[in-house]
Amino acid sequence: MTLTSTRRFRPPPPIGGRGPLRGRAKRRITIVAFLLPAMTILITFVFWPMFAALRLSFTDASGFGLEQWVGLENYIAVFTEPNILRAMGNTALYTVMFTPVVVLLALLLALALNSPRLPLRGAFRTALFLPFIVSLAVAAFAWQYLLDPQVGLLNYWLQSFGVRIGDVLQDPALAMPTVVLIAVWKNFPFYMIVFLAGVQEIPQSLYEAAKMDGAGPLARFRNVTVPLLSNTTGFVLVISTIAALQAFDQIYILTGGGPYQSTQTVVMQIYKSGFKDLELGFASALSYVLLIATLLLSLVQFAITARGEKDAG
Repeated sequence: MTLTSTRRFRPPPPIGGRGPLRGRAKRRITIVAFLLPAMTILITFVFWPMFAALRLSFTDASGFGLEQWVGLENYIAVFTEPNILRAMGNTALYTVMFTPVVVLLALLLALALNSPRLPLRGAFRTALFLPFIVSLAVAAFAWQYLLDPQVGLLNYWLQSFGVRIGDVLQDPALAMPTVVLIAVWKNFPFYMIVFLAGVQEIPQSLYEAAKMDGAGPLARFRNVTVPLLSNTTGFVLVISTIAALQAFDQIYILTGGGPYQSTQTVVMQIYKSGFKDLELGFASALSYVLLIATLLLSLVQFAITARGEKDAG
């Protein structure tokens, strides 16, 4: 046997295995084993309920007795019944009132808390974040007692200044703004922290360069802060809008959708149709309409944000 033939000799693969192929199969089995618990939970508690609700939306299911296929009848009813249209209008009003206020407030407070000239910044950050830690149901009950016209502390304090606001939660003109303000108080700390993280990522050298060029505080905010916070702003706008479209907890506790359905939102109507009126098919159809509206609105906001980044670049 020559030296060349000896160098070209390769030992046969071990008996009972195929070398690299066996290792690759083991890696795949390991990956599947790690993914299986999460996929099982997602399929059981997310995907299967979604498909079941989609099927129910085309039936007259009530939870009792037989179901009948009604086609698009539930979806047509969503856009024709006056109560549902009013709930959609209330939801849109809630979103328009909530989203700009909470985003602007969170941004301004984040800029203030990022200022090195602010004393006790850590204490202020902790104090402002406390409302977000409190459960929304607990916060709603607390505000319900604070706003009570008979024993509420807020009315008592305002009376010392000669102001009496009355029962704002039972006033059709004031119930929605009151619910929105409570929601802003409860949720702005989360968005403030998101903005604060984004502001701290902006290099200070850009502010110093703008200041050397003669830019004032407003010009630095407009030309440095706003463009570099576009991604953060888009994210906050999307999640705050989704939160507004899904408003339920504080409205259920504070007003129950009243007075005179002035605070009845789409999610409140879904709860009423599904769990009180036992119209599961109609509630499922309304849920999917809300889901599609949320997705479309999120896509529009993402498109506007991306276009703004492109123009800024």
